[in-house]
Amino acid sequence: MLKTWQNYIKQFRHYLKLERSLSENSIEAYTRDVEKLASFSEQNFPDKSPLELELEHLRRFVNALAQLEISDYTQARIISGVKAFYKYLMYEDHISEDPSQLLEAPKLGRKLPDTLSFIEIEQLLEAIPLGEPEGHRNRAMLEMLYSSGLRVSELTELKNGQIFEEIGFLRVVGKGNKERLVPIGKDALKYLNIYREEVRVHQTIAKGHEEFVFLNRRGKKLTRVMIFLIIKKTAEQAGINKNISPHTFRHSFATHLIEGGADLRAVQEMLGHESITTTEIYMHLDRDYLRQVLTDFHPRK
Repeated sequence: MLKTWQNYIKQFRHYLKLERSLSENSIEAYTRDVEKLASFSEQNFPDKSPLELELEHLRRFVNALAQLEISDYTQARIISGVKAFYKYLMYEDHISEDPSQLLEAPKLGRKLPDTLSFIEIEQLLEAIPLGEPEGHRNRAMLEMLYSSGLRVSELTELKNGQIFEEIGFLRVVGKGNKERLVPIGKDALKYLNIYREEVRVHQTIAKGHEEFVFLNRRGKKLTRVMIFLIIKKTAEQAGINKNISPHTFRHSFATHLIEGGADLRAVQEMLGHESITTTEIYMHLDRDYLRQVLTDFHPRK
C-alpha cells in the first residue's frame, strides 16, 4: 500500500511544479506534509489507499498531530498540505469528494509582522559606513528593500535589464516566476546608481554573473544568507534591538503605505500578492496604529 501512496505523492509533486509553478522548497514542504499522513495511514489503516481515506480517518490523523509537541502553526501547515493534496486528487478526478473539506486546523491568532518606524529605517540606513568597499552596495540594497517592498530572493535575482530608470520602475520576477512592475524611489535610485557607476564598474565579475546587480567581493551574486547577515550587522551598528530580517523592510514598506492612506489594491499589486486577503493583514496594523494614536493624543482617551 505504501507504494500506492508514493505513486500519488510523485504525481502531486509534478502537479505542484508544472501546474502551480511552486518553488522547490515549497514542493518539499508539501511533500513532507503528505508523507506524514501516508506514514500514519500505513500504521493505522494499512488496507486504505489515499483515495479511500474519509474525513474520520483524517480527523484521527489531526488528533495524533495534536498529541505531538509541535506548535499550532506547524499543525496548521501540515493540515494545509494535506488539503492541497486532496484538492489535487479532486482536480485529477481521482476522487469524487474531498474528505479534507471539513477538516479543521488549530485556530491561529493572526500574528502581525514586525515593522520598523520611519525613524528606525533612517537610523539603519545612516548606520551603513559608506567609506567601506561594500557600503554603497549595502545602502543601495536596503534602500531598495524599503523603497520597493522586494522579497529577498527578488533582490538577489535582480538583473540590470530589469531596471527602467527613465520611468522609475523595476521589473520584478516574484513567486511562481510571475512578473510585476514596482516603482523605485528617488533615494533608492540615487544610491543604486552610485553603486553601479562608482563601485560595481570596477569589479572583476565572475562568469555567468555579469547581469546580476548586487555582487559579493568575488564578483558573484549575493546569497540570501549574506543579505540576512548584512542587515543583522547594520541593525547592531544602528543600536536597534528588534529581530530584523530582509522581510522586515517589506513589511515596513507596506505598513507605511497603508498608514499614509494608500489604496489596498495598489499595495497588493506592488507586493505581488496573489490574493488581497494576504495584503489585508496591513489593515490590521493600520487599525492598531490608529487606535494607538487615539490613546496617545485624544483628550478623552
